[in-house]
Amino acid sequence: MVDAQPRATSAPDTVYFDSVDGDQARDVLNRFYHPVSAEGDLKLGVEVIQLGPLTVGHLTFARSATLDLPVPAAYHVTLPTAGRVLARLDGRELTATPATALVFRPGDRVQLRHEPNSAELDVRIESWALEAELAALLGHPVEGTIDLSPVLDLTEGPAHSWSRLIRLLSDELEHESSLIYQPLIAEQLCASVLSGLLLSVSHRFHDELVAPVTGGPPRSIRRVLEAISDEPEHPFTVGELAAVAGTSIRSLQSGFRRHIGSAPMAHLQQIRLTRAHETLRNGDSSELTVADVAHRWGFAHLGRFASAYRKRFGESPSETLRTTT
Repeated sequence: MVDAQPRATSAPDTVYFDSVDGDQARDVLNRFYHPVSAEGDLKLGVEVIQLGPLTVGHLTFARSATLDLPVPAAYHVTLPTAGRVLARLDGRELTATPATALVFRPGDRVQLRHEPNSAELDVRIESWALEAELAALLGHPVEGTIDLSPVLDLTEGPAHSWSRLIRLLSDELEHESSLIYQPLIAEQLCASVLSGLLLSVSHRFHDELVAPVTGGPPRSIRRVLEAISDEPEHPFTVGELAAVAGTSIRSLQSGFRRHIGSAPMAHLQQIRLTRAHETLRNGDSSELTVADVAHRWGFAHLGRFASAYRKRFGESPSETLRTTT
């Protein structure tokens, strides 16, 4: 039986499935992942969340099953959480376990053999999104498919950290009040997953990606400072600020650390706090609320706003507002 629970259109497209089998199971995989053909009597438990070009799902296989993916049209990572996945990737035999993930690329021919009572996290990333993220990080165009290594060691280093981020997304599915249902947070999480994968997997651009970079020229930093000052309430992302600067994300971050002494998003928060402080100090508590001011200046989470405000100004936003009346 399919149990679908769609969210509001402004939230990520989240659908839960429970105990789908046969044609329904194939339809679920076709809808959220890739066209597949299956051997065996499929019986799946599936939970899926889609954040724009990113799909993260938790799949459980009650019975053994073999899936053929003739020509996937996206990047894909399989991270077993129980049992093993035996894979044949373009004629090469591979094994994925809770300590080792399997990575494949658009155009790879893949066959996956799942053990009974196995479970896994499956991550699909649209090819255009991952390639655009890499280009933004590098600051120059990327041509062709990214040659991601097919095996990812999850026991240590960046890959271990990245796998914890994927588990976090999966774990948050059941909490309706989770921040992942806030579009601004969802966008940042999606970018973190994409950039994190690029930093965790070997590929021909990896050395360039992790190499030290020089800070952007002061003129590019000034353009970003002006954009933030002119419109601090705008829901800027670090990628958008890099585009304003005309540099890569890494060059922007390095330039800000060198010339401003903080990260771009940290500087943006401080400007927003200053504007909020000015608004509260000059406001009337009979006509204005702290929530109004927080939302006006781009703070989506009232508790985090209050904590950052107190740390900066030594009093709560409500205390500032009361002293003005």
